[in-house]
Amino acid sequence: MKIFPAIDLKDGKVVRLTQGDYNKVDVFGLNPLEIALKFQNQGAKYLHVVDLDGAKDGELSNYSSVKEIVENTNLFIEVGGGIRNIDRIEKYLSLGVDRVILGTAAVRNFNFLEKAVENYGDKIALGVDAKDGYVAVEGWLEKTEIEGIEFCKRAKDIGLKTVIYTDIATDGAMKGTNLDVFSELTTITGLDIVASGGVSSIDEIGKLKELGVSGVIIGKAIYLGAIDLGEAIKEAE
Repeated sequence: MKIFPAIDLKDGKVVRLTQGDYNKVDVFGLNPLEIALKFQNQGAKYLHVVDLDGAKDGELSNYSSVKEIVENTNLFIEVGGGIRNIDRIEKYLSLGVDRVILGTAAVRNFNFLEKAVENYGDKIALGVDAKDGYVAVEGWLEKTEIEGIEFCKRAKDIGLKTVIYTDIATDGAMKGTNLDVFSELTTITGLDIVASGGVSSIDEIGKLKELGVSGVIIGKAIYLGAIDLGEAIKEAE
């Protein structure tokens, strides 16, 4: 199982939101590259990066920060937030990003997701952000009528390999993740599930590993010191 420490970017700073609320922002660093290098030095091989400004406004607002991380680390880097057309996928992949995450654009236009998977295969992941079991879009600001788990199954049927599933209610709350939903998601044959949202203890990482998720994203718990990244990596392996 892979551990993805998370760097969420807003106005060029490393931040964490609580339950996706842009009004509940904690700033954890002013230099994203410095934090990425710290993670790498602690044994990380993977990095999850989200452009929060891009998720909200559809622009590549923190592209320069992502570029700096790609050029100065040896990490496998996946990036999401504001990637809503083929040109933006190409821009990130040509930069050296290993995988791009499609969220709002895939929900709004399923044909776009199909085309992306057809063209780029495993370099595409689907980000499913769920609120009360239903997919949320536009930086989590709007809840749709699309059921989260069913949407994952539909995406798998077009050849998608990886889903990053976030339960918004648990994200950044430091109260634990939604193990029940990941237990259900891991029964979808042929789909790699990356768990995100609320992971706040080493014990939970062990439980997620037992469930069979392929990766775990950890954010606020690392920044607050509730989880030691090196220990998390050892537990996952």
